[in-house]
Amino acid sequence: MRAPGTAVVVGGGITGLATAALLAADGWSVDLLEQRAEIGGRAGSWEAEGFRFDTGPSWYLMPEVFEHFFAMLGTSAAEQLDLVRLDPGYRVFFEGRDEHLDIAADRDANIALFESVQPGAGGALAAYLDSARHVYDLAVQQFLYTTFESSASLLSANILRNGPRLAGLLTRSLESHVAARFEDPRLRQVLGYPAVFLGTSPDRAPSMYHLMSWMDLADGVLYPRGGFTTLIEAIARLAEQHGARIRLGCTVEEVRTRPGGRRGRAVATGVTYVDATGARAQLDADVVVGAADLHHLETRLLPPELQTYPESWWRKRDAGPGAVLALLGVDGALPELAHHSLFFTSDWRGNFDDIFGNATRVPDPASIYVCRPSATDETVAPAGKENLFVLVPVPADPGIGRGGDDGAGDPAVEKAVDAAIEQVASWAGVPDLASRVEVRRTIGPADFAEGLNSWQGGALGPGHVLKQSAFFRAGNVSRKVEGLFYAGYATRPGIGLPMCLISAELVLKRLREDRSTGPSSEPAA
Repeated sequence: MRAPGTAVVVGGGITGLATAALLAADGWSVDLLEQRAEIGGRAGSWEAEGFRFDTGPSWYLMPEVFEHFFAMLGTSAAEQLDLVRLDPGYRVFFEGRDEHLDIAADRDANIALFESVQPGAGGALAAYLDSARHVYDLAVQQFLYTTFESSASLLSANILRNGPRLAGLLTRSLESHVAARFEDPRLRQVLGYPAVFLGTSPDRAPSMYHLMSWMDLADGVLYPRGGFTTLIEAIARLAEQHGARIRLGCTVEEVRTRPGGRRGRAVATGVTYVDATGARAQLDADVVVGAADLHHLETRLLPPELQTYPESWWRKRDAGPGAVLALLGVDGALPELAHHSLFFTSDWRGNFDDIFGNATRVPDPASIYVCRPSATDETVAPAGKENLFVLVPVPADPGIGRGGDDGAGDPAVEKAVDAAIEQVASWAGVPDLASRVEVRRTIGPADFAEGLNSWQGGALGPGHVLKQSAFFRAGNVSRKVEGLFYAGYATRPGIGLPMCLISAELVLKRLREDRSTGPSSEPAA
């Protein structure tokens, strides 16, 4: 086990904050450098005229991952957050159909729902969710929390016993896995859509990821009252309580190294950065953790000869989707929408091909997501008004443009948002929605590229296609620079808030030389 020393964490999103907190709690002297004036990264917030918007993640899934993370810091989710269980978990609207489906907060109710849509689908869903839970547990025990430093993680009795089944789940698509069990296109869409959470499409995601349906159809969807900014604030607070120093307005320009590592490698010695006053400075450290965009860290902060993932590597990778976002403050109530609402087009395959295919374009119509946190949380909008977050999946392409306030974004971005507002108005039965919008801010792929250094303007990170899943995903340590570690959505285990927390823990496990496959041991209460 490596003795704690000094560490610099680059990036103040959830991954960087979580890494800083875990390392500080383990005895490291930690400085976190964030280039922007506020923490949170993608999980940011914006306020205007009494509305407060989350600007990124809005689904609280895998609660046991959050519980474990907080336990590692001597606390609990209940102590840090005010969590609410959503029922319905989400509502789904379908193009060309008047009726919507409400996905309930528990397994049995969803089995009954599926049976009401398609006779026999209830029993099929019960078996599907049993399988999803089995694979989910296997993933947590064997894949998500392992650094893959040792081949033993792939040769355990549990893996060998499930080998043939896992091979089938890895080589068959999620789309085909669902289609073999369900006939109704609406049910197929409900079960296939979790691929989007993974940055890909149902026909590109391995069927192993049917495990995602356990999270929303059986485990349920939670929401932290006050929004996801309360999660960011809680982690930052814990990091500082354990001694980490968070420095805002500090843009890292270089990971500093020296020769002399083992097998001819370099050794990380700290970073060079520009502080909030514009002054250039250096910070020495025994360990550097890159928790910002991996492409930016590798190709901009290191010379070519020290890059584990050079530009040539990225040219062979799938960037996942981009997004056009709209933050809308709306006058009057919107009971037609649940806290989470999904709008699915009938041309399912064409929609995904527009985003991930060879000839990409902004889908029209698009399958979109709308979050109405004011359905649950009175703190995010003035009385008598509603808060809407609209996400339109688009290709990862900064050329689509930037957003802006009150329609001032680039034409393609504003056109996509106008179409989404009209779609919600028509499908959900709110014909005057556009005229009731009082606050409007849009965000486009170019904003992700410029504000977050996001590779190709992607919104989520490299998609979970087979070649970018599990041990095929970018690792958490540089192969060229000793003492340089990586964490975040582009690295193992992958996309999403829970995965980012686990990624932070993988750095801790590396430093502890812990090669176990499951979650780290929690300290005594």
